[in-house]
Amino acid sequence: MPIWKRNLIICWFGSFATMAGMNLVIPFLPIYIQQLGVHNIARVEQWSGVAFGATALSAAIVSPLWGKLADIHGRKLMLLRASLGMAIIMILIGFVHNVYELVGLRLLMGAISGYVPAAITLVSSQTPREHAGWALGTLTSGSVGGSLIGPLVGGTLSEIIGLRHVFYITGGFLLLAFLIAWVFVREDFIPNNSARLSGREVWKIIDKPKILIAMFITSFMLQLASMSIEPIVTIYVKLLMNNASHIAIISGAVVSAVGLANVLIAPFLGKLSDRIGPYSVLFVCLLAAAIILIPQAYVRNAWQLIILRFMMGIATAGFLPAINSLLKSNIPETISGRIFGYNNAAQNLGNVAGPVIGGQMAAYWGFHYVFFSTSILLFINALWVYYTSKGSFQISGSRCA
Repeated sequence: MPIWKRNLIICWFGSFATMAGMNLVIPFLPIYIQQLGVHNIARVEQWSGVAFGATALSAAIVSPLWGKLADIHGRKLMLLRASLGMAIIMILIGFVHNVYELVGLRLLMGAISGYVPAAITLVSSQTPREHAGWALGTLTSGSVGGSLIGPLVGGTLSEIIGLRHVFYITGGFLLLAFLIAWVFVREDFIPNNSARLSGREVWKIIDKPKILIAMFITSFMLQLASMSIEPIVTIYVKLLMNNASHIAIISGAVVSAVGLANVLIAPFLGKLSDRIGPYSVLFVCLLAAAIILIPQAYVRNAWQLIILRFMMGIATAGFLPAINSLLKSNIPETISGRIFGYNNAAQNLGNVAGPVIGGQMAAYWGFHYVFFSTSILLFINALWVYYTSKGSFQISGSRCA
């Protein structure tokens, strides 16, 4: 087996484990906070939001730094740092005594993370150009799958073995990811002086900075569109079902539908981008996602919403493979870690902004406007991508003809 394929498999497992670890706490975080001594419902909701958002916010701030260090010292080292660091912090979360320690460790977890962008950088640097879309799509399915499975596994295990033991087991899986990467990942890394350039100097050596900025905005919009429904999904489903039973299960299905479609379709759309070009895939997926958002405001029952969210997942599945392929083809390899770090920061900012914006819009203007406004933003994003990459659609098509 070629080294790039073996590293892809290992990075897929590591990305799955780390994203599952970062998200498994979602179902029982309020309950854990109550066990730590916070009993007022309003305060529990506030601390839950702070504890969840702290991880994404600190990851957004620190991601460019880890990307730069990956360019200087190697991508394998960043894989080892992130997986071992997260394993230790995850185990420590199981020992916290109060909510302040919990938030502090969640903040530290976001800061120490960075496995996924390091894995993307490693895979993109080693994969032959003709297989880049498929490889990056497959890797995306691992991180998205972890985000999807994490809450399901976390909620189930918390009822079987208790909340604190969930953190110990997850820490063990992250430690396993560290050991596998340490033993099996191979990287022939050669440092380059350009990796130590300042941020301003980095942008000077990039031929098409507008394309990179467009990709960062698109990554932000992907997470914003996916996460905007998060704070309102249970209430929306409750209204659609007229307060019927099993609302929690149906709400979970609505949230999971996007991730499930991503896992199933991302490798295929990545392979398609290898054939027809990532610009075309990204542009069509942006338009499709923008269109599919609109009927979600008019659904009459929860099953219609689940189907539309699954279709939304099919459309958004093409985003990250195409974005990562475009980033790979428009930057020197010596600074790829830093650029993918910037892109990961944009994604994490979308994770923070999506629930906040969606919740506030639903509260002040109603559920419908969450879908309408997000759709308009994706339409604008699609036009911007087309404008910044004008002419590349024809180039991609002629290359594959």
